[in-house]
Amino acid sequence: MDPAELRASIPALDRCTYCNTGASGPSPRNVVGAATDFLERHAFEAPAGAGPYPVAFDAMTAAREVTAGHLGTRPEDLAFARSTADAVNLVASAIDWRPGDVVVRTDLEHPAGTLPWDRLADTHDVEVRVLETERGRLDMDDVKTAVADARLVVLSSLTWTHGTRLPVSEVVDIAHEAGAQVLVDAVQSVGQHPVDVTEWGADFVATAGHKWLLGIWGAGMLYIDPDAYERLRQTRIGYRSVEDMDAEEYTYHEGARRFEVGTTSPAPYVALAEAIETIEAVGLDTVQSRVERLTDRLKDGLGDRLMSPASYESGLVTFGVDDPEATVERLADRGIVVRSLPHPEAVRASVHVFNDAADVDALLDGIGP
Repeated sequence: MDPAELRASIPALDRCTYCNTGASGPSPRNVVGAATDFLERHAFEAPAGAGPYPVAFDAMTAAREVTAGHLGTRPEDLAFARSTADAVNLVASAIDWRPGDVVVRTDLEHPAGTLPWDRLADTHDVEVRVLETERGRLDMDDVKTAVADARLVVLSSLTWTHGTRLPVSEVVDIAHEAGAQVLVDAVQSVGQHPVDVTEWGADFVATAGHKWLLGIWGAGMLYIDPDAYERLRQTRIGYRSVEDMDAEEYTYHEGARRFEVGTTSPAPYVALAEAIETIEAVGLDTVQSRVERLTDRLKDGLGDRLMSPASYESGLVTFGVDDPEATVERLADRGIVVRSLPHPEAVRASVHVFNDAADVDALLDGIGP
């Protein structure tokens, strides 16, 4: 599949110039169709056939295999969640927090990566230490100082504020040397460039399928390193969390399945698998090379308003304007979809492989000189 074929398969692009995939991607027809087809089979055929539960579990197993393959891990190391925020909360709720424990996060994190720790500060007297950054960059000396007595370090692989790629593996090494675990928010990376969650060495990686993978809402993923379980205290439990739900004494699944509690719709994960196969059919090399060309074009047109890196790191391009919210509304009136940011106060455009030069030019024309 080439980018033009992908573009033609996305109905929303007939109605607007869409440059907001970093918030939520527009789904292709085949992705939505995969979910719809499953729902109909599950509701109409399964009750009189194999049964709703076997059909659902088989669909989840197949989707898990596709998703794990895309993320470079084993199916047994991957739990399905509802979103990135849900996956982050699964980790937060499985650590036996003690008063005075330290969580280190960057000032580049999405609220999904800040609110759980703020809540722990209120409920468990956990200290939340914030790493200050400059234009989306970490100072590694500051990292070493901050994590020296930390229990958990939280960072994004690719920042939603500036589109910068953070040195995840280096931070992981520093944190592990200090005795801390690491949770990575990878939702802006997956679907933009190849991601092998095992190469980072992180204990946990949270992500979701509704952004750059172009899936539908409701499919989150949580990778858990097998060595991380010994430092967790599992509290959530349900029939899908255990090896044998009919046993007199429960035993959690050895792998990440222990985080999955009970009945949930497989439809978002069926769509996720279809979305992954669609992006893989386009090719992540194609995604990266096309996004690089298009973002170069956009950055050249923005000039000194650009707040993201001048060289390519991602499809997220942040730029300054006098009134970000008014600019977003004005562009929306022209059928161009972008978003404003609170920190920094700016506008962010997201450029994906389905976009083209005409989209970029329309955006630049709408922004004005």
